[in-house]
Amino acid sequence: MESGGLSTQTFLLAFLLLGLHASLAHAQATRVGFYATTCPRAESIVRSTVLSHFRSDRTVAPGLLRMHFHDCFVQGCDASVLINGPTAEKTAGPNLSLRGFEVIDDAKTQLEAACPGVVSCADILALAARDSVVLTSGPAWQVPTGRRDGRISLASDAANLPSFTDSIDVQKQKFAAKGLNTQDLVILVGGHTIGTSACQFFRYRLYNFTTTGNGADPTIDPAFLPQLRALCPQNGDGSKRVGLDASSQNRFDTSFFTNLRGGRGVLESDQKLWTDASTKTFVQRFSGLSFGIEFGKSMVKMSNIGVKSGADSEIRKLCSAIN
Repeated sequence: MESGGLSTQTFLLAFLLLGLHASLAHAQATRVGFYATTCPRAESIVRSTVLSHFRSDRTVAPGLLRMHFHDCFVQGCDASVLINGPTAEKTAGPNLSLRGFEVIDDAKTQLEAACPGVVSCADILALAARDSVVLTSGPAWQVPTGRRDGRISLASDAANLPSFTDSIDVQKQKFAAKGLNTQDLVILVGGHTIGTSACQFFRYRLYNFTTTGNGADPTIDPAFLPQLRALCPQNGDGSKRVGLDASSQNRFDTSFFTNLRGGRGVLESDQKLWTDASTKTFVQRFSGLSFGIEFGKSMVKMSNIGVKSGADSEIRKLCSAIN
């Protein structure tokens, strides 16, 4: 009996160790320098491609950052947002204004010439997002690579992307479902320090939001309201773009959080970060110097959501089409 019990214990220990090894292997599916031997110039090719496009159109920087976020929040960071098709992710409402696809395609073409079938589109997007932040005077961080590309892309899966009307509780739930905490939420929304929004996504805050006073959302700074109304007249062009960081929309800095503290957030969901007690302390903290460092950490965390491996993935030859 004793020898039988020992054998069972040994088996169970071996089984547990095997499971632990498998878990660690999954957790380490990405690593810094993944292409060091298989495609040594991978990161420099992506960097130079992003720079080339940025020089002719600075709006590609926030576009690529947003695209990476939208990719990771649907099916994980697997480049599913890049796939073309009548029912693909990119056709979903929140993704119709995504931009920068041509940058990823350009980088992929160059990488296929240098290292055919090696570098995934998911990794290109993760690297391009980092390079975009750096080009707008933001922080640099090491991007773990080794993601593979997904084979599923459905617009219906994008229904739970964070929305500009979400309450803080809903925002926290959506981030928590991806393994991201409240601090990550505030930090990653801080990416709005670069980029713009169309008037149609916040104009409702400026007119007839309430039946009292000036009719605007009372959390908007009264001195800021005339500026927003001038940019977005009540019956004006809803597609007109307005900077999300009123003071420095082309520079990655902490002024986005300073603006929230002064009632100068453009999107309702952004301004709520200041009015809700559970997120307010983070807004206060990241108005300082620590934001850049923490942003890189949260980006790495986000970029490891749902990383694909094995039979459910591939290395696409074209980022817009499954092999």
